[in-house]
Amino acid sequence: MPSDVARAGAVAGRAAFAVKWTASILQIAGYTATAFGWTPLNLHLFVAGVLGWFAVGVLWNDRAIMLIHLIALGAMPAGMSRG
Repeated sequence: MPSDVARAGAVAGRAAFAVKWTASILQIAGYTATAFGWTPLNLHLFVAGVLGWFAVGVLWNDRAIMLIHLIALGAMPAGMSRG
């Protein structure tokens, strides 16, 4: 019989799997939107993808993933404000 810890780990693993693939698809859609000049949709897709990957970093307790996506999230408003 699996312990509560094992079950919680399995649930977190499934959540991370779903979030990382959703975030990846959103970022690919952001690249596509950029290629076709679909602004500001591209920015919204990128922000959603970056937030998703940050959540994966939290679920995996991976500080490198969290750091790079926090920096990306911070850079986006700076770039958007320059217009």
